[in-house]
Amino acid sequence: MMPRRPIRVLVVDDSAVVRTILREGLTADERIEVVGTARDAFDARDQIVRLRPDVMTLDIEMPRMDGVDFLRRLMPQFPLPVVMVSSTSEHGRATTMDALQAGAVDFVAKPNRAMSTGVDRMLRELRTKVKIASTANVAHWKVERAWPQTHRTSRFRQGSIVVIGASTGGTEAIRTVLMQLPPDFPPVLIVQHMPPRFTKTFASLLNDDSPLRVRESEDGAVLNPGCALVAPGGQQVRVVGRGGSFCVQYAGTKKVNGHCPSVDVMMWSAAKAVGRDCVGVLLTGMGADGARGLLAIRQAGGTTVAQDEATSVVYGMPREAYAVGGVDFVRPIERVAEQLLDSVSVN
Repeated sequence: MMPRRPIRVLVVDDSAVVRTILREGLTADERIEVVGTARDAFDARDQIVRLRPDVMTLDIEMPRMDGVDFLRRLMPQFPLPVVMVSSTSEHGRATTMDALQAGAVDFVAKPNRAMSTGVDRMLRELRTKVKIASTANVAHWKVERAWPQTHRTSRFRQGSIVVIGASTGGTEAIRTVLMQLPPDFPPVLIVQHMPPRFTKTFASLLNDDSPLRVRESEDGAVLNPGCALVAPGGQQVRVVGRGGSFCVQYAGTKKVNGHCPSVDVMMWSAAKAVGRDCVGVLLTGMGADGARGLLAIRQAGGTTVAQDEATSVVYGMPREAYAVGGVDFVRPIERVAEQLLDSVSVN
Protein backbone atom coordinates (compact mmCIF):
# COMPACT_ATOMS: atom_id res chain seq x y z
CA MET A 1 0.00 0.00 0.00
CA MET A 2 1.27 3.46 -0.95
CA PRO A 3 1.88 5.75 2.07
CA ARG A 4 -0.73 8.47 2.47
CA ARG A 5 0.44 11.84 1.17
CA PRO A 6 0.62 14.56 3.87
CA ILE A 7 -2.03 17.30 3.83
CA ARG A 8 -0.45 20.31 2.14
CA VAL A 9 -1.26 23.52 4.05
CA LEU A 10 -0.76 27.21 3.28
CA VAL A 11 -0.62 29.44 6.38
CA VAL A 12 -1.79 33.05 5.88
CA ASP A 13 -1.30 35.65 8.63
CA ASP A 14 0.12 39.17 8.64
CA SER A 15 2.19 38.46 11.77
CA ALA A 16 5.52 36.70 11.23
CA VAL A 17 5.40 35.44 14.83
CA VAL A 18 1.96 33.89 14.35
CA ARG A 19 2.99 32.36 11.03
CA THR A 20 5.91 30.66 12.79
CA ILE A 21 3.72 29.41 15.66
CA LEU A 22 1.13 28.00 13.26
CA ARG A 23 3.72 26.41 10.97
CA GLU A 24 5.51 24.69 13.84
CA GLY A 25 2.26 23.67 15.51
CA LEU A 26 0.80 22.15 12.35
CA THR A 27 3.94 20.25 11.35
CA ALA A 28 4.00 18.60 14.77
CA ASP A 29 1.51 16.23 13.15
CA GLU A 30 3.23 13.99 10.61
CA ARG A 31 0.08 13.98 8.48
CA ILE A 32 0.41 17.73 7.85
CA GLU A 33 2.99 19.53 5.72
CA VAL A 34 3.11 23.34 5.65
CA VAL A 35 4.13 24.03 2.06
CA GLY A 36 4.16 27.80 2.38
CA THR A 37 3.26 30.89 4.40
CA ALA A 38 1.85 34.21 3.22
CA ARG A 39 1.63 37.63 4.88
CA ASP A 40 -1.51 38.91 3.11
CA ALA A 41 -4.22 38.02 0.59
CA PHE A 42 -2.16 39.04 -2.45
CA ASP A 43 0.81 36.94 -1.38
CA ALA A 44 -1.60 34.07 -0.62
CA ARG A 45 -3.24 34.31 -4.05
CA ASP A 46 0.10 33.87 -5.78
CA GLN A 47 1.10 30.96 -3.54
CA ILE A 48 -2.23 29.17 -4.02
CA VAL A 49 -1.68 29.19 -7.78
CA ARG A 50 1.93 28.06 -7.44
CA LEU A 51 1.68 25.54 -4.58
CA ARG A 52 -1.87 24.16 -4.97
CA PRO A 53 -2.37 23.51 -1.23
CA ASP A 54 -5.03 21.12 0.08
CA VAL A 55 -6.06 23.47 2.91
CA MET A 56 -5.42 27.10 3.84
CA THR A 57 -5.45 28.64 7.30
CA LEU A 58 -6.47 32.28 7.07
CA ASP A 59 -6.30 35.24 9.43
CA ILE A 60 -9.30 37.56 9.34
CA GLU A 61 -7.66 40.91 10.05
CA MET A 62 -4.93 41.61 7.48
CA PRO A 63 -3.68 44.75 5.71
CA ARG A 64 -4.78 45.66 2.16
CA MET A 65 -7.57 43.02 2.07
CA ASP A 66 -9.15 41.26 5.04
CA GLY A 67 -9.79 37.53 5.13
CA VAL A 68 -13.52 37.76 4.45
CA ASP A 69 -13.11 39.88 1.31
CA PHE A 70 -10.37 37.51 0.15
CA LEU A 71 -12.69 34.52 0.62
CA ARG A 72 -15.50 36.20 -1.31
CA ARG A 73 -13.17 36.68 -4.25
CA LEU A 74 -11.34 33.37 -3.96
CA MET A 75 -14.09 30.78 -3.53
CA PRO A 76 -16.02 31.34 -6.81
CA GLN A 77 -12.77 31.17 -8.78
CA PHE A 78 -10.63 28.70 -6.85
CA PRO A 79 -12.62 26.75 -4.20
CA LEU A 80 -10.28 25.69 -1.40
CA PRO A 81 -10.99 24.34 2.10
CA VAL A 82 -10.20 27.17 4.51
CA VAL A 83 -9.92 27.19 8.31
CA MET A 84 -10.13 30.69 9.78
CA VAL A 85 -7.97 31.76 12.73
CA SER A 86 -10.29 34.16 14.53
CA SER A 87 -10.38 36.66 17.33
CA THR A 88 -12.83 36.09 20.20
CA SER A 89 -13.75 39.78 20.38
CA GLU A 90 -17.32 40.75 19.53
CA HIS A 91 -16.16 42.14 16.18
CA GLY A 92 -14.05 39.05 15.58
CA ARG A 93 -16.99 36.73 16.26
CA ALA A 94 -19.24 38.59 13.81
CA THR A 95 -16.52 38.61 11.16
CA THR A 96 -15.97 34.88 11.67
CA MET A 97 -19.64 34.27 10.88
CA ASP A 98 -19.21 36.34 7.72
CA ALA A 99 -16.22 34.18 6.78
CA LEU A 100 -18.20 30.98 7.24
CA GLN A 101 -20.95 32.43 5.06
CA ALA A 102 -18.31 33.34 2.46
CA GLY A 103 -17.05 29.77 2.24
CA ALA A 104 -14.72 28.96 5.16
CA VAL A 105 -15.10 25.36 6.33
CA ASP A 106 -14.43 26.04 10.02
CA PHE A 107 -12.51 28.24 12.44
CA VAL A 108 -10.39 28.19 15.56
CA ALA A 109 -10.33 31.00 18.10
CA LYS A 110 -7.04 32.65 18.95
CA PRO A 111 -6.16 32.52 22.64
CA ASN A 112 -6.67 35.71 24.61
CA ARG A 113 -3.87 38.19 25.25
CA ALA A 114 -2.40 37.97 21.76
CA MET A 115 -1.68 34.24 21.91
CA SER A 116 0.05 34.32 25.29
CA THR A 117 -2.17 31.59 26.74
CA GLY A 118 -3.91 28.55 25.40
CA VAL A 119 -1.64 28.15 22.37
CA ASP A 120 -1.23 24.39 22.74
CA ARG A 121 -4.98 23.86 22.98
CA MET A 122 -5.59 26.05 19.94
CA LEU A 123 -2.93 24.24 17.91
CA ARG A 124 -4.40 20.83 18.78
CA GLU A 125 -7.80 22.06 17.61
CA LEU A 126 -6.29 23.57 14.47
CA ARG A 127 -4.55 20.30 13.55
CA THR A 128 -7.83 18.43 13.94
CA LYS A 129 -9.80 20.93 11.90
CA VAL A 130 -7.20 21.06 9.12
CA LYS A 131 -7.48 17.27 8.79
CA ILE A 132 -11.26 17.51 8.66
CA ALA A 133 -11.09 20.38 6.16
CA SER A 134 -8.89 18.29 3.87
CA THR A 135 -11.93 16.00 3.32
CA ALA A 136 -14.39 18.86 2.74
CA ASN A 137 -16.40 19.30 -0.43
CA VAL A 138 -16.25 22.98 -1.43
CA ALA A 139 -16.75 22.56 -5.19
CA HIS A 140 -20.26 24.03 -5.02
CA TRP A 141 -18.77 27.49 -4.35
CA LYS A 142 -17.73 27.64 -8.02
CA VAL A 143 -21.39 27.44 -9.07
CA GLU A 144 -23.82 30.32 -8.62
CA ARG A 145 -26.43 29.05 -6.17
CA ALA A 146 -30.03 30.22 -6.04
CA TRP A 147 -32.05 28.68 -3.24
CA PRO A 148 -35.81 28.43 -3.68
CA GLN A 149 -37.83 30.76 -1.49
CA THR A 150 -40.26 28.25 -0.01
CA HIS A 151 -42.13 30.27 2.68
CA ARG A 152 -45.17 28.09 2.03
CA THR A 153 -48.35 28.81 3.97
CA SER A 154 -49.60 25.67 5.71
CA ARG A 155 -51.63 24.44 8.65
CA PHE A 156 -49.14 22.93 11.06
CA ARG A 157 -49.68 20.00 13.43
CA GLN A 158 -50.16 21.14 17.00
CA GLY A 159 -47.25 20.14 19.23
CA SER A 160 -44.70 19.59 16.46
CA ILE A 161 -41.06 20.32 17.27
CA VAL A 162 -38.11 20.38 14.86
CA VAL A 163 -34.58 19.65 16.14
CA ILE A 164 -31.58 20.32 13.89
CA GLY A 165 -27.99 19.17 14.39
CA ALA A 166 -24.91 20.15 12.39
CA SER A 167 -21.15 20.52 12.61
CA THR A 168 -18.52 21.35 9.97
CA GLY A 169 -20.19 23.40 7.23
CA GLY A 170 -23.37 23.62 9.25
CA THR A 171 -23.63 27.37 9.73
CA GLU A 172 -24.42 28.00 6.07
CA ALA A 173 -26.57 24.85 5.82
CA ILE A 174 -28.71 25.90 8.79
CA ARG A 175 -29.05 29.39 7.37
CA THR A 176 -30.20 27.94 4.03
CA VAL A 177 -32.92 25.91 5.76
CA LEU A 178 -34.22 28.66 8.06
CA MET A 179 -34.37 31.23 5.25
CA GLN A 180 -37.04 29.14 3.52
CA LEU A 181 -39.36 28.57 6.49
CA PRO A 182 -42.49 30.69 7.12
CA PRO A 183 -42.70 32.96 10.19
CA ASP A 184 -45.37 30.80 11.87
CA PHE A 185 -43.37 27.55 11.54
CA PRO A 186 -43.33 25.18 14.57
CA PRO A 187 -40.58 25.60 17.19
CA VAL A 188 -37.00 24.79 16.16
CA LEU A 189 -34.08 23.87 18.43
CA ILE A 190 -30.58 23.87 16.92
CA VAL A 191 -27.29 22.34 17.99
CA GLN A 192 -24.35 23.58 15.91
CA HIS A 193 -20.93 22.50 17.18
CA MET A 194 -19.41 25.85 18.11
CA PRO A 195 -17.52 27.36 21.07
CA PRO A 196 -19.11 29.58 23.73
CA ARG A 197 -19.84 33.19 22.73
CA PHE A 198 -19.85 32.36 19.02
CA THR A 199 -23.30 30.74 19.24
CA LYS A 200 -24.90 33.99 20.38
CA THR A 201 -23.41 35.81 17.39
CA PHE A 202 -24.50 32.98 15.10
CA ALA A 203 -28.07 33.19 16.40
CA SER A 204 -28.13 36.97 15.90
CA LEU A 205 -27.01 36.64 12.27
CA LEU A 206 -29.58 33.90 11.62
CA ASN A 207 -32.22 36.21 13.04
CA ASP A 208 -31.27 38.85 10.46
CA ASP A 209 -31.71 36.40 7.56
CA SER A 210 -34.62 34.21 8.66
CA PRO A 211 -38.38 34.85 8.80
CA LEU A 212 -38.25 33.10 12.21
CA ARG A 213 -37.21 34.84 15.41
CA VAL A 214 -33.83 33.32 16.25
CA ARG A 215 -31.89 33.70 19.50
CA GLU A 216 -29.48 31.80 21.70
CA SER A 217 -31.38 29.61 24.13
CA GLU A 218 -31.57 30.10 27.87
CA ASP A 219 -32.25 27.50 30.52
CA GLY A 220 -36.02 27.01 30.76
CA ALA A 221 -36.78 28.79 27.47
CA VAL A 222 -40.16 27.79 26.03
CA LEU A 223 -40.16 26.39 22.49
CA ASN A 224 -42.75 28.58 20.76
CA PRO A 225 -44.00 28.58 17.15
CA GLY A 226 -42.22 31.08 14.96
CA CYS A 227 -39.03 30.83 17.04
CA ALA A 228 -35.72 29.02 16.60
CA LEU A 229 -33.36 28.60 19.55
CA VAL A 230 -29.62 27.92 19.20
CA ALA A 231 -28.01 25.86 21.97
CA PRO A 232 -25.21 27.82 23.65
CA GLY A 233 -21.65 26.65 23.13
CA GLY A 234 -20.31 24.73 26.12
CA GLN A 235 -23.77 23.70 27.42
CA GLN A 236 -25.72 20.49 26.84
CA VAL A 237 -29.43 20.99 26.20
CA ARG A 238 -32.47 18.74 26.46
CA VAL A 239 -36.10 19.07 25.38
CA VAL A 240 -38.53 18.54 28.26
CA GLY A 241 -42.31 18.80 28.62
CA ARG A 242 -43.61 21.36 31.08
CA GLY A 243 -47.21 22.49 31.63
CA GLY A 244 -48.42 21.55 28.17
CA SER A 245 -45.43 23.12 26.44
CA PHE A 246 -41.92 22.05 25.57
CA CYS A 247 -38.93 23.79 27.10
CA VAL A 248 -35.15 23.76 26.88
CA GLN A 249 -33.39 22.36 29.93
CA TYR A 250 -29.67 22.76 30.51
CA ALA A 251 -28.00 19.41 31.16
CA GLY A 252 -24.44 20.12 32.25
CA THR A 253 -21.15 20.78 30.52
CA LYS A 254 -19.69 17.29 30.15
CA LYS A 255 -18.85 16.44 26.55
CA VAL A 256 -20.76 13.67 24.78
CA ASN A 257 -19.28 12.25 21.56
CA GLY A 258 -16.55 14.85 22.08
CA HIS A 259 -19.00 17.76 21.88
CA CYS A 260 -20.82 20.20 24.14
CA PRO A 261 -23.50 20.80 23.05
CA SER A 262 -24.07 17.36 21.57
CA VAL A 263 -26.67 16.64 18.91
CA ASP A 264 -27.34 13.21 20.40
CA VAL A 265 -28.18 14.65 23.84
CA MET A 266 -30.71 17.02 22.29
CA MET A 267 -32.23 14.38 19.99
CA TRP A 268 -32.46 11.63 22.61
CA SER A 269 -34.43 13.97 24.86
CA ALA A 270 -36.64 15.16 21.99
CA ALA A 271 -37.46 11.56 21.04
CA LYS A 272 -38.54 10.86 24.62
CA ALA A 273 -40.44 14.11 25.23
CA VAL A 274 -42.05 14.75 21.84
CA GLY A 275 -42.22 11.31 20.21
CA ARG A 276 -44.12 11.07 16.94
CA ASP A 277 -44.54 14.86 16.68
CA CYS A 278 -40.76 15.37 16.58
CA VAL A 279 -38.89 15.97 13.31
CA GLY A 280 -35.14 15.41 13.49
CA VAL A 281 -32.71 16.90 10.97
CA LEU A 282 -29.03 16.04 10.63
CA LEU A 283 -26.89 18.22 8.40
CA THR A 284 -23.26 18.32 7.29
CA GLY A 285 -20.55 17.48 9.80
CA MET A 286 -17.66 15.18 10.71
CA GLY A 287 -18.14 12.21 13.03
CA ALA A 288 -21.21 10.40 14.31
CA ASP A 289 -22.81 12.84 16.77
CA GLY A 290 -26.55 12.80 16.13
CA ALA A 291 -26.70 9.43 14.36
CA ARG A 292 -28.10 7.52 17.35
CA GLY A 293 -30.27 10.45 18.36
CA LEU A 294 -31.85 10.59 14.92
CA LEU A 295 -32.48 6.85 15.12
CA ALA A 296 -34.18 7.34 18.51
CA ILE A 297 -36.53 9.93 16.98
CA ARG A 298 -37.41 7.54 14.15
CA GLN A 299 -37.99 4.67 16.60
CA ALA A 300 -40.29 6.94 18.64
CA GLY A 301 -42.47 7.46 15.55
CA GLY A 302 -41.05 10.83 14.54
CA THR A 303 -39.79 11.86 11.12
CA THR A 304 -36.09 12.12 10.26
CA VAL A 305 -34.26 13.99 7.50
CA ALA A 306 -30.57 13.92 6.54
CA GLN A 307 -28.64 16.13 4.14
CA ASP A 308 -27.34 14.33 1.07
CA GLU A 309 -23.68 13.73 0.26
CA ALA A 310 -23.52 16.00 -2.80
CA THR A 311 -24.42 19.17 -0.85
CA SER A 312 -22.67 18.31 2.44
CA VAL A 313 -19.36 20.01 3.12
CA VAL A 314 -18.44 16.92 5.16
CA TYR A 315 -20.67 13.86 4.73
CA GLY A 316 -19.93 12.28 8.11
CA MET A 317 -22.84 12.71 10.50
CA PRO A 318 -25.59 12.18 7.87
CA ARG A 319 -23.80 9.10 6.54
CA GLU A 320 -23.52 7.57 10.01
CA ALA A 321 -27.21 8.20 10.66
CA TYR A 322 -28.15 6.52 7.39
CA ALA A 323 -25.86 3.56 8.20
CA VAL A 324 -27.62 2.86 11.52
CA GLY A 325 -31.08 3.11 9.98
CA GLY A 326 -32.01 6.49 11.41
CA VAL A 327 -33.05 8.31 8.22
CA ASP A 328 -36.49 8.55 6.60
CA PHE A 329 -35.61 11.14 3.94
CA VAL A 330 -32.31 12.13 2.30
CA ARG A 331 -32.49 15.59 0.72
CA PRO A 332 -30.11 18.15 -0.84
CA ILE A 333 -29.78 21.18 1.39
CA GLU A 334 -31.99 23.34 -0.85
CA ARG A 335 -34.88 20.87 -0.37
CA VAL A 336 -34.61 20.24 3.37
CA ALA A 337 -37.01 23.11 4.23
CA GLU A 338 -39.56 21.77 1.74
CA GLN A 339 -39.35 18.35 3.42
CA LEU A 340 -39.81 19.94 6.85
CA LEU A 341 -42.93 21.74 5.68
CA ASP A 342 -44.34 18.45 4.35
CA SER A 343 -43.48 16.68 7.61
CA VAL A 344 -45.20 19.12 9.99
CA SER A 345 -48.19 20.18 7.87
CA VAL A 346 -51.72 18.93 8.42
CA ASN A 347 -52.68 16.78 5.44
